[in-house]
Amino acid sequence: MERERLVEAFRKGLVAPEGLLAHGRGEAFDYILGEHTMEVAEEATVVAAAALLIAKWPVISMNGNATALASREAVELSHLIPARIEVNLFYRSEERVRKLVKRLQEEGARGVLGERPDRKIEGLDHPRALCCTEGIYTADWVLLSLEDGDRTEALARWGKKIVAVDLNPLSRTARAATVTIVDNITRAFPNLVKKVEGLKEKLERGEVTREDLEEMVRRWDNNEALARAVEEIIRYLEREVESWRGLR
Repeated sequence: MERERLVEAFRKGLVAPEGLLAHGRGEAFDYILGEHTMEVAEEATVVAAAALLIAKWPVISMNGNATALASREAVELSHLIPARIEVNLFYRSEERVRKLVKRLQEEGARGVLGERPDRKIEGLDHPRALCCTEGIYTADWVLLSLEDGDRTEALARWGKKIVAVDLNPLSRTARAATVTIVDNITRAFPNLVKKVEGLKEKLERGEVTREDLEEMVRRWDNNEALARAVEEIIRYLEREVESWRGLR
């Protein structure tokens, strides 16, 4: 189903050909995660929700693949947090940006940015460096998914705090992010919506405070989380090895 959604989005001009290749690489990692949400990913999702709720200017960056697979959940998140959505592409064309903005608007997004970028991300070449003053340029926290490592590293050097959704715990994006959710975007975004809803309810009831959320984010060790994700992959592969040996 995910492949069909991406192929349909490709045919409509929303996804670049390179995006199909990138999805295949991610799928391979999902196989060795056991195609489920790991415990460490659940923990990271809670911390990510806390980070986005305490952010002063959170922005959700959406590319073609992310829009094809999780546009509805991204829009829901943008209303819940609330956060701005900015279409930001590695392989940029004005036509593709317009189509992605329209797709997000059809899901209910308001004020989607990206069609008229007026700033550049420091350390990147045009046109993938383009961004908007009211979006990524001003953001303190940026939610990225299925993102290019060069841009993630550039944003981190620029002082941005980053929540990344990435199936590959070894990628530059995963390593450069402040909080990395090692999970499939089709599981991670709905899960993030639930976590944001849950924390907002707790804040309203007084069960947690903003200071509690700040402390949760401050204590997060992303390197340790990535190490745990790799260990879980190793354990999954070891179980697979034993299951095959058991069939002999």
